[in-house]
Amino acid sequence: MRIIANIKGKRSIVFLTLFIVLVISVCIFATIGTANISVLDTIKIVSSRLPYIGSYINVSEIPQSHFIIILKVRLPRVLLGVLVGAALSSVGAAFQGMFKNPMADPYVIGISSGAALGASIIIVSGLNIGLLKLSSISVGAFLGAIVSTFIVYFISKTKNKVPINTLLLSGIAVGQLLTAIMSFLMVIYTKDVSKIIFWTLGSFSSKGWDELIPVAIPVLLSIVILNFFSRDLNVMLMGEESAQSMGIDVERVKLIILVICAFMTAMVVSVSGIIGFVGLIIPHIVRLIIGPDHRILLPSSALVGGIFMIFADTIARTIISPTEVPVGIITAMFGGPFFLYLLLKKKKTY
Repeated sequence: MRIIANIKGKRSIVFLTLFIVLVISVCIFATIGTANISVLDTIKIVSSRLPYIGSYINVSEIPQSHFIIILKVRLPRVLLGVLVGAALSSVGAAFQGMFKNPMADPYVIGISSGAALGASIIIVSGLNIGLLKLSSISVGAFLGAIVSTFIVYFISKTKNKVPINTLLLSGIAVGQLLTAIMSFLMVIYTKDVSKIIFWTLGSFSSKGWDELIPVAIPVLLSIVILNFFSRDLNVMLMGEESAQSMGIDVERVKLIILVICAFMTAMVVSVSGIIGFVGLIIPHIVRLIIGPDHRILLPSSALVGGIFMIFADTIARTIISPTEVPVGIITAMFGGPFFLYLLLKKKKTY
């Protein structure tokens, strides 16, 4: 009982600390930009829109332009960054546990290639299939990601089982095929190459409430549901046969996790493009710091992923302002060296 109490105490402290850091990060990163707006003014502007306490906040000295910048431009973009970072990191942590493969990330089963091909088809064809205020490119990317996941799953399925190695190999093969088709489209439609490349690098440029609202609730619910399988993931780390002998329906758990992760990744990729490295390095970093227990690892990865993503996006939009760098470049530039540093430092105990 004392051990369980210690685990719950440790978990509460970690969650509370990371949540406070996330809130502070949102307040700070929402203030950084061309317009000079203080953190205090940002807190007042956001608080003035909250029920019950909003009427008690004095915002009479804050220019109206600051309201527009914070509420319509920076805040939705920062919140979208938190959501995307949390989703990709959660999926990365779940896939690394389920596949028992440290190189697994949200795109390992061909989701990114499917999304990129879907977006490319919309770009070159000019089809108008916008839905729920999402752009046609976002809808095309979502459909491409979902279709590619189902193709990989049904290719991998053998009788009533889905062997992990077959799933990984199918994901690589299907991903390469879809990437080849996308490259073929880029050769034919040369005038659209820059649009396709920019989308595949990932960006939050010009993203706002219209992109955030449709995906927020589905993604948050998916993250919550995924955490219900943290105990199963812990047991599956000992091997599928051991997990089966302990009463876990391994194939059912794998299918549910796969569906949740594919849906979540497709949702966020459809609005942000393909942002690499976050789903690979954040779970590793969190695991190196707090250990492999998925009950702590999954939610902590989500919070750290959100913090890292808005940090990277702030760098992307300010480093050579007014030109904006795709955030996928920033995540790779920061994430790669940091990951190598931690790996070299901790490799003896990892």
